[in-house]
Amino acid sequence: MRRHVSDPYVRKAREQGYRSRAAYKLIQINEKEKLLRPGATVVDLGAAPGGWSQVAAAAVGRKGAVVAVDLLELAPISGVRILRGDFREANLSEHLPGGRADVVLSDLSPNLSGIPNVDQARSAQLVEAALDFCRKALKPQGAFVTKAFHGVAFEEVAKAVRSTFRDVKTVKPSASRGESSETYLVARNLRPL
Repeated sequence: MRRHVSDPYVRKAREQGYRSRAAYKLIQINEKEKLLRPGATVVDLGAAPGGWSQVAAAAVGRKGAVVAVDLLELAPISGVRILRGDFREANLSEHLPGGRADVVLSDLSPNLSGIPNVDQARSAQLVEAALDFCRKALKPQGAFVTKAFHGVAFEEVAKAVRSTFRDVKTVKPSASRGESSETYLVARNLRPL
């Protein structure tokens, strides 16, 4: 609890009106990778509590669209369409202008058990589901950002992302705690099926 309260990104998020410190992870990834641009259509999978959706909405502006999806209820966010449910079951393309997204964001995390191998396997399954979603709903030149955890399943997850996208980078934003095994994969340009 002390670490959370004294975390500079937690304080900064409160001061700047972001719902979570995770917003700075996306801000830093976007500063480096230039993923979010005015007018883009963005889907945020596993959006709760909404920090990434806030960042995306500010970046794409009024001419863009952000669709946030989560099993949990989210309070309204200006410029964001919120859908409560499982992205694996919902037909999200009907909520996207033109039926396809420019960017898919996935900061998905399973309910953690505390058993690293189990948690990594669950996380890998969510990444696979997000990749399936990208194959259906992402524009061919689109971009995908997903959380992955270093450990036994990391190479398997990275391989799955590389088999779906032509260009893949591993990124660790400074807002991600140093002791955390989380990292992000930034992928672009879908491979044809």
